[in-house]
Amino acid sequence: MLNLDRIKAISLDLDDTLWPIWPTIERAEQVLHDWLALNAPSTASRYATPHALRELRNEVERQRPELAHDMTALRRESIRVALSSAGDDPALTEPAFELFIAERHNVSFFPDALPALEMLAARYPLVSLSNGNADPARMGLAPFFVASVAALKVGVAKPHARIFHVAAEAVGVQPHEVLHVGDDMLLDVLGARAAGMQAVWINREGVHWPHEERPHLELADLSGLVEALA
Repeated sequence: MLNLDRIKAISLDLDDTLWPIWPTIERAEQVLHDWLALNAPSTASRYATPHALRELRNEVERQRPELAHDMTALRRESIRVALSSAGDDPALTEPAFELFIAERHNVSFFPDALPALEMLAARYPLVSLSNGNADPARMGLAPFFVASVAALKVGVAKPHARIFHVAAEAVGVQPHEVLHVGDDMLLDVLGARAAGMQAVWINREGVHWPHEERPHLELADLSGLVEALA
């Protein structure tokens, strides 16, 4: 059961909690491939589809595990490898990445997300907590968050306890005083619980919870969170 009296701040996951991530990534990868077709045709030919570029990115992650927490470095390095292996100019890496990351920030929020953020931010200090490379400020979300914590800056990713503790420090409270909200069973819920936080699972798809240790609260969307905290 959720203990409302303990909550002094809320940390929020971003991807698949505030917006669906895969439609955004797929569109960004298509925009990147279209750009390569015009500016680096050998690369676009060697990696003939956006899916082929994603496979390369996944291969780079397997070969460079030290970058696993940094989605920006992984994507940038995979673009560089693609260009170099195809004989195109690796100096195109940066403009290609900037195009990709701009489109990656062109998200479509879940209908409940922005109204919930407005209501929650009026009552609690909010901190974003993400393994991804989304910057809330680039999406106009800065007014809702007093801090943003990302794995690429901390050096470890969820479910590591340290990134949750950094989020608590960022809003000046103890971990047990933070309510973490996210969609991922392992990364968000079990990670937050292991770090000493209360955890809310946003289960938009209505899937079954398979683990013995459970979230403190399970909700279908963020509107339910606003109601639960009222």
